[in-house]
Amino acid sequence: MVKKKKNAKSKAWLYALGQFLLALFYYPVFRLHVRGRENIPKTGPILMCCNHMAKRDPVMLGVSHSRQVFYMAKEELFQNRFLGWLFRGLGAFPVLRGSGGADALAEAYRILDDNGIVGVFIEGTRSKDGRLQRPKTGAAMLAYRTKAPIVPVCITAGDGGLPKAFKKHYVVFGRPISAAELKLPDDSGMQLRKASRVIMEEIVALREETLKELGLPSQLPEAVEKP
Repeated sequence: MVKKKKNAKSKAWLYALGQFLLALFYYPVFRLHVRGRENIPKTGPILMCCNHMAKRDPVMLGVSHSRQVFYMAKEELFQNRFLGWLFRGLGAFPVLRGSGGADALAEAYRILDDNGIVGVFIEGTRSKDGRLQRPKTGAAMLAYRTKAPIVPVCITAGDGGLPKAFKKHYVVFGRPISAAELKLPDDSGMQLRKASRVIMEEIVALREETLKELGLPSQLPEAVEKP
């Protein structure tokens, strides 16, 4: 269970520098519009669950608010000593092949226990057309094991499709979802899938709100399709 502490996990200097420099590029080039920052707790552990459309999604999240976000990344990115140091400084931690992800989960537990933010792309893979996909159960399992609250996030391109330079992009943070709201009596596959749909429904609602504001058609039927 996550320990209750007053302070947030401190931000690495390299992350802070990268956050500042990348913001100078991303805000004008990707025309970022950020809403709901007030929904991100200033202290304590958080699971930040977002849709996934492009490799640059972690950067978009990182420059959209002040706290540091930590992400799982494939082991190959850390094989070069310098790049490994760089990626770790920017908040990534490796998933080792053959471990079943147990090592990465242990690192995620440690970060949450230290009042950090773990970023999870709940769909597990990037969307090919910008539409939302079925959720995976990893975030629900982390919430069950750690009791950390979940902050849903949705990144939406201005035309409802995939991100592209010089389009408008909206990053919207929703209200925190407590572990109790997920109603997880256990960590069975069925219960985790139900909880994952609860999280995904919040992301869907954020996307629908943005699409409506942009005058674009709803994508609700495909987004909430049950596995």
